[in-house]
Amino acid sequence: MQYTIEARPLTSEATQRRSAPESSSITIEADDAGEALSYFMRDDGSELVSFQPTPGRESIATIRRNEAVFLVRVYSN
Repeated sequence: MQYTIEARPLTSEATQRRSAPESSSITIEADDAGEALSYFMRDDGSELVSFQPTPGRESIATIRRNEAVFLVRVYSN
């Protein structure tokens, strides 16, 4: 199954002072949303903060890369 993953930076005073990371979107082949998110984090060099899988709907996660935090949407195509 194909999953689209969209990562958007969450802002704070610290990220507003320096250049904020950019949003990204990628499509990944995986068995489920959790596996797709794992592949994304491995390739992205990020770590999981939280994950709310929801069968049949979009799942939401929060990840950290360097000092930036991202809101991540994972949904099947």
